Amino acid sequence: VAWIHLDRKMIVSIHNHVITRQPRFSVTHDSHKTWTLHVNGVLEEDRGHYMCQVNTAPMISQTGFLQVVVPPNIMDHESSKSNIVVREKDDVMLKCRGDGFPTPQIKWRREDSRPIETSDGRKVSHLDGSHLRLRQVSRTHMGAYLCIASNGVPPSVSKRITLDVEFAPQMHVPNQLVGAPQGTEVHLECFVEAHPRAITYWEYRDAMVMNTTRVTTHTLED
Repeated sequence: VAWIHLDRKMIVSIHNHVITRQPRFSVTHDSHKTWTLHVNGVLEEDRGHYMCQVNTAPMISQTGFLQVVVPPNIMDHESSKSNIVVREKDDVMLKCRGDGFPTPQIKWRREDSRPIETSDGRKVSHLDGSHLRLRQVSRTHMGAYLCIASNGVPPSVSKRITLDVEFAPQMHVPNQLVGAPQGTEVHLECFVEAHPRAITYWEYRDAMVMNTTRVTTHTLED
């Protein structure tokens, strides 16, 4: 009885003797009736057709196929970096490549479960494909995105990619005209939105307002 790996044209064993120089293969038999080929620590290279051949006259054989499945893996060197910085109104492409067997499917979703805003104006919970294209990004696109690779072989794996959207300061003054009686206290408010954080200060008569016993400025982070 011989075992042959047909795809690699490799004789694995003849009778009780393992021919291939790979200790992962072994053969057992039961009273010369049932011959079993054992493969320990299966590798992808072991995938393929195996033939059990009985050297009788005429020769008889039986062929089987060994399928080797591999859990998904995300290929960092072919994927986007973990942190992407882009200016508002620019386009951005996030990439995520995976390998494994069967070939994994790639799904994108936002970490905070908010919908993804697509380039055609739709809002969806997730998108399929190795590339996620966002056109004319705005600050609402900012946040963490997860690319998830799965192929039916557990476990699924994911990569976290943070998108930072930089935009120029925008200012809002809720009360542009404030009146107060002489000798009383008054508060002036100015709301600023920017990323990265803006340097904010007050001016009066073309001079920067400094903290004194009468005037104080505060910056509150939202």
